[in-house]
Amino acid sequence: MKDYIQYIIRFLLGDSIPGEYISSVGYTDDPRQYDKYSIVIRPCGFFDSTTYGKTSSIPSFPLKQLDRTPLLFGETTEKMIGDTLVLYADLVASSFFLLTRYEEMVKRSVRDEHGRFPGKESFPFRGEFLHRPIVDEYGLYLRNKLRQLGAKLPAEKQSIRKIYLTHDVDAPFYCRTWRSIVREIKNGQSIWKAIKTKTGKLEEDMNYTFPWLFSEDNKLRAAFGKERCKPICFFKGGGNTKQDKPVYSLTNKDIKSLFTLCKHDRIEIGLHSSYQAGKEPEQIVKEKKKLESATGGKIKANRHHFLSSREPEHFAFLLKSEINHDFTMGYADVAGFRLGTCRAVRWINPGTRKLTSLVLHPLTIMECSLSEEKYMNLSYEEALDYSLGLINQTALHRGELSLLWHNTSLQTGYLKNLYSTLLDKIIQIDSENRQQYK
Repeated sequence: MKDYIQYIIRFLLGDSIPGEYISSVGYTDDPRQYDKYSIVIRPCGFFDSTTYGKTSSIPSFPLKQLDRTPLLFGETTEKMIGDTLVLYADLVASSFFLLTRYEEMVKRSVRDEHGRFPGKESFPFRGEFLHRPIVDEYGLYLRNKLRQLGAKLPAEKQSIRKIYLTHDVDAPFYCRTWRSIVREIKNGQSIWKAIKTKTGKLEEDMNYTFPWLFSEDNKLRAAFGKERCKPICFFKGGGNTKQDKPVYSLTNKDIKSLFTLCKHDRIEIGLHSSYQAGKEPEQIVKEKKKLESATGGKIKANRHHFLSSREPEHFAFLLKSEINHDFTMGYADVAGFRLGTCRAVRWINPGTRKLTSLVLHPLTIMECSLSEEKYMNLSYEEALDYSLGLINQTALHRGELSLLWHNTSLQTGYLKNLYSTLLDKIIQIDSENRQQYK
């Protein structure tokens, strides 16, 4: 089997499953090969050269249901042929379609005003399962089939495997530069009040909410431990478009103070690659080097500004930059499981079908997706309920949870309160899960 197919089977079964069971699952339509395996997943033809990459390869509605899970490719039929269970549900193609953003590669013309593939145009949203990590449901289905054949697999235990509390530093300060003073004067503020704001204590700047955010993050880290809970701040290292404004210097004293605060609170620093880099991904190398020079540390993680990772193949530029972890994979306009999974997954380039070392971390919830009128436009109660649904799905499948709260969002409506409440709920959910499996 090709390496990306082997990887998908391994991913479906999970990394805690012994290797003997991984090798007992095959992917072939050759009956002469069936007796080599306990389970055979029969290909539906998705990867054939006459089909792959064409618009006709996109599945159509209504979808068949595999134990109440939407099946993208294949049939729900299964047969015992000798001692081998043959599944006609093409779990490999169905998983590949979601994990690789295959739909986005095929539908190049479907983009929003920022060049992004809109979540509300996606196949999972239109199929009403974006809130479910159905690739992980496929994995549970496959493990249960192995159990029915006598495999002694570990029991499924609900748990959030890892939590990333992330903050994109788009505008670290409100009024700490001469340019911002000019802006405030134009907006009607007196020159003396504007200067006082610029020269006052950094903690008094309305955008400088990092001490509060880090304090909240540390409460969760204390409950989960530093291995399971990791805060990350993503800083810009360039960009010259209007969407990249405000441009801030990585060497001024205020930013240096923020770097110091990150170091004190053990907050990892990642690259917030620019809006410009979304269009010109070759800029990522320069921006990473600039941020590394300013921080004196190695940058290993990235998230695109505006979540503007426009084309699936652009991830190749992260690899060229020696960035091994990306946290961009969520839709701006609707929260959910963009990759069909709540677990970190290695990137498979859908154009070349090459398995790479780049790890994609699903973005579970971005706060403005919930609240902004142009996106989901949810009330506090609706946002809390929807978010808890995604969190519980993540716990059900032992996935990783990634939250994005901007430092600038805490003055906006209910978002500050929602963040505190969600962190408390996460601690409660984890405690209840641990009690259940004692």
